[in-house]
Amino acid sequence: MSNELLLVLDYIEREKGIDRNVIVGAIESALLSAARKRFGEEADVGVIIDPKSGEVGVLLAGKKVESGEFGRIAAQTAKQIITQKIREAEREVVYNDYCAKVGDITNGIVHRFERNNIIVDLGKSEGVLFYKELIPHEEFKQGSRVRALILDVKKTSKGPQIILSRTNAGFVKRLFELEVPEIYEGIVEIKAISRLAGERTKVAVRSKDDKVDCVGACVGVRGSRIKNIVLELHGEKVDIVRWNEEVREYVKAALSPAKISHIKLHADEKKMDIDVDDDQLSLAIGKKGQNVRLASKLIGWSINIKSHLLEEQQSEKAISGEAAGESGVSLSKISGIGKKTIDALVEAGYNDLESLAKAGVSDLTQVKGIGTKRAEQIIEEVKKIIEDNK
Repeated sequence: MSNELLLVLDYIEREKGIDRNVIVGAIESALLSAARKRFGEEADVGVIIDPKSGEVGVLLAGKKVESGEFGRIAAQTAKQIITQKIREAEREVVYNDYCAKVGDITNGIVHRFERNNIIVDLGKSEGVLFYKELIPHEEFKQGSRVRALILDVKKTSKGPQIILSRTNAGFVKRLFELEVPEIYEGIVEIKAISRLAGERTKVAVRSKDDKVDCVGACVGVRGSRIKNIVLELHGEKVDIVRWNEEVREYVKAALSPAKISHIKLHADEKKMDIDVDDDQLSLAIGKKGQNVRLASKLIGWSINIKSHLLEEQQSEKAISGEAAGESGVSLSKISGIGKKTIDALVEAGYNDLESLAKAGVSDLTQVKGIGTKRAEQIIEEVKKIIEDNK
């Protein structure tokens, strides 16, 4: 076995990057265990492997054992250990390689489906695109090409698990770096991103060069750059916001296209009250409150939007039943829901029971003060109230 072992050790050290001493030590340990099983646990046994000649020897009471049978055991053990070490080393290489790529975009091919999750062939390994990391309503077929962000890499008994994402805000950031040379080169900087995957994303940018328009660079000639990003995101709306150190100017850009009449800041609490004209209220709030929620997350301040006319009527409508919609029942009929929650729901665009019944759990959890469990309870109860009033 000497020549064969030396050749294998040389190959492993050269091609796999594993120190031959690690392999030799593992083989010695395994052979020692095999020798004790062969000659008894109490026997005075030892194992020697000459790293230069590759000769393997077993010592019993200090004398070399001449045994063809044990020679075969030694060869089989060495083969098993080498195979195991190669497998472990390859997994370690893949793990370290992808750990260094966390936060980068990778390309792969849809290999198979497991419980709504997608297993992606990345070449050297496989990645998993969990259902929750898919953009809502997007579909892939076996063999389709897919781009995703490397979100995390975990060690498992079956090897490294590479977790991918298409919903993470970092995915949008990397797409901009790929499409906009000015961002990749550091001339234009992405200051913040807030995202509701599949619906809308806001990206705040600033230019380090006065001669370069940060928004124009991101949009591209005739919108060519932003179009490619939107196409990859399956039609998700992307707003490019000009970052400003002055928070008043920043929030005006973040709430665009709505026009703001007045801003009152509460700097200690990082909150602001914003007044808009009546015809700007729906624009400022956005569909299901998307615009104001994303703007709030983008600038890092809590935003409370009011219109001149609706400021006094908002809460009253919800409580009195004027905002009951087709069901004819007010939001106050929902048990356990208080005035603050009603105000928050109305502000987010849920003015009646019908709009609440159509909302998803993920939509309601975006409303301040409502968690997943409470959102599920509200939706279930609203549907029951509507059914009872038919």
